[in-house]
Amino acid sequence: MEDDQAASKTHHRTGTVWTASAHIITAVMGSGVLSLAWAVAQLGWIVGPAAILLFSLLTYYTLHVACKRCRDPDTGQRSSTYMDVVRSTLGESRARLCGWVQYLNHFGLCIGYTIISATSMMAIKRSNCFHKSGSKNPCHMNNYPYMIAFGIAEIIFSQILDFHQLGWLFIVAAVMSVTYSTIVLGLGFAQVAENGKIMGSLTGISIVTVSPIQKVWRTFSALGDIAFAYSFSLVIIEIQDTIRSPSEFKTMKKASLISVTVATLFYMLCGCMGYAAFGDLTPGNLLTGFGFYNPLWLLDIANVATVILLVGAYQVYCQPLFTFIEKQAAERYPDWEFITKEIEIPIPGFHSYNLNRFRLVWRTLFVITTTTISILLPYFNHVVGLFLAVGFWPLTIYFPVQMYIKRKKILKWSIKWFCLQILSISCFIITIATAAGSIVGIVVDLKSYQS
Repeated sequence: MEDDQAASKTHHRTGTVWTASAHIITAVMGSGVLSLAWAVAQLGWIVGPAAILLFSLLTYYTLHVACKRCRDPDTGQRSSTYMDVVRSTLGESRARLCGWVQYLNHFGLCIGYTIISATSMMAIKRSNCFHKSGSKNPCHMNNYPYMIAFGIAEIIFSQILDFHQLGWLFIVAAVMSVTYSTIVLGLGFAQVAENGKIMGSLTGISIVTVSPIQKVWRTFSALGDIAFAYSFSLVIIEIQDTIRSPSEFKTMKKASLISVTVATLFYMLCGCMGYAAFGDLTPGNLLTGFGFYNPLWLLDIANVATVILLVGAYQVYCQPLFTFIEKQAAERYPDWEFITKEIEIPIPGFHSYNLNRFRLVWRTLFVITTTTISILLPYFNHVVGLFLAVGFWPLTIYFPVQMYIKRKKILKWSIKWFCLQILSISCFIITIATAAGSIVGIVVDLKSYQS
């Protein structure tokens, strides 16, 4: 309890069920809605919605297990990171593995969000160009300036110290996620009404539209997109660490239920409505897909909301990595002022800002790196899918399952143990297949981009 009180004073733990829900919604709906219509199109009317519901239940259960283990079973000390939870239950070696997977995933998601944000910003410019030219000008343009602009914004926000000082941004981002999801849903309804019928089939995209091999790859990629749309396990403990003690688990349980329910509702509605509107031709990024050029003002609002959301989502995933690296550097070089010294800068009318030179340089270089890689790999669906594949199985399935088995002392080869292993292995197979599908997709996109 003393550790809790000290940490609370240091980090100002004032989080509630609503701020935690905002954090989670910002993380989980960062890009999930935009690709789910494409995923449902690959799977069809039966498997698509069923997969969304299945993965929502699976995610809520495994995260419930992880959050419940946030206190060390022996000391009762509260864990502030996913690595700490794994370390207290499964040991140091698995904690290190967890750290590598988790922070690599954070890095990859920041790349993905930079790509998506540039796509949305470019869509605003393109839709206006399309409108002015009367559909005669294809309005091709370069996305590099938009990625750079997003990177500059993230450099500024990255200088905010940590999660605890970004609550306002996450609340705004969560509102934006609901905003653009609602607009996408409305545009889907309008397209269905214009078509005069519901598109799609029970089995998904036909082998007339794609080859049998492509159908297989797309099926695995679609399952991965749906599974990864719920991948906020990377930051679940860090989010829980913002909640005031001592009822953090109960508060987090409510926040997780609210967030997963809201996300699933929008995922189901937008995924199914997008497929109903476009059938086999459903685009990978629903908001910026073909046909969504009118009404122009509504499209622009949706894309602006997407960009604002992604500014917050980027911070959700980069802040834990920032904190980890800075903590490691301070522990390794405690006497180096470049790393440890805080320079107080007074700001008239506001609290003074503590400038740390290492924090300024390291965080700026991180954003520059993710922006540069985004420019080199501008492929939304497959890049995001590949990075999420790396982290989905170990962080959402494997570690929670292993912690549950150890804490509950489930006997090896018992029925319960066997069922949990089947669950873990099944998700592992989906992860491997999805990663392979994403790599194939990136290779195809790269060839098309170069030609």
